[in-house]
Amino acid sequence: MVKITNGYFPAMVPKKAVAAERNFDRRLVLTAALAGFATSACGALQRGRALAVPVVASSTAPPPPPPNPLETGILVGYCGAPGAKALGRMTGDLAEAGRALRQRIEAFPPGRPITPVVELIATTVHRSPGADGMFRSRCEDSTIREYLDAARALNGLLLLNIQPGRADFLPEVQSYERWLTEPDVGVALDPEWAVEPGVIPGKKFGRTTGTELDEVARYLGGLADAHRLPAKVMIYHQVAASVVRDEQLLLPHHGVSVVKVVDGIGSAAAKKATWKTLMTTMPDHVRPGFKLFFEEDTRRGAALMSPEEVMALNPAPAYVVYE
Repeated sequence: MVKITNGYFPAMVPKKAVAAERNFDRRLVLTAALAGFATSACGALQRGRALAVPVVASSTAPPPPPPNPLETGILVGYCGAPGAKALGRMTGDLAEAGRALRQRIEAFPPGRPITPVVELIATTVHRSPGADGMFRSRCEDSTIREYLDAARALNGLLLLNIQPGRADFLPEVQSYERWLTEPDVGVALDPEWAVEPGVIPGKKFGRTTGTELDEVARYLGGLADAHRLPAKVMIYHQVAASVVRDEQLLLPHHGVSVVKVVDGIGSAAAKKATWKTLMTTMPDHVRPGFKLFFEEDTRRGAALMSPEEVMALNPAPAYVVYE
């Protein structure tokens, strides 16, 4: 989930759904801003095509990753995109952002190894349709390479965040296959921005289904098996119950580790209420994740939840991401 500069959805439980939908028009500020941002930072909106193959490999050799960092430890990450502070702190000087992430990680309770994560918003939603009518654009290879190098400098993982607009998740993920055959690259799906035909992104929540998520998981597991890769990390973000339907149809697949990130916003109490609600539908094989927002969570003098508070959630998050 991505923030806007003049507000955000409050953390939600079902009884607040009406208010959340009413506030959704404020998201148009974000999509209008992204239309200009993504043209320069992550590819022209009109392009709407798969990334060129082959491309030059990342200039930094991939480190030998653990078989599955989620089996023995947790993930902690920053999200972002070039030239867009509104999308997270992983922007601008990526080395400096990486140092800030390292400092954030050091504040977490000891006991379990932590793998740093760089979550790049690679497919960006727009308010205008583009030539193919999909309301999204994709990052250029050079941008992905830069962010992958930043992740490798941290001995961490790169996650390609997908805001598909009117496109389907699977073809958007497949468009990055060249990168997904790297051992340290996974995906983060953002169904809030997956809208149906006739819907303008930002007008109301998008949504996905367990079946669509399962298609992506099956594909990623197949890539991992075919290329003898460590288990692919697949994230899906969720801000409200309506955003992911029939979640039980997301099945376990060899070669992929799935994490559900709860994107509740607001005070600690409100975020915990959203967490409690959305954890009830999570399949047993999926790990929990939690998102914190430096600005939206701290409005009206509220304190950002500490790492100790976050890790005290039940169940304890396997992935904590900051925006």
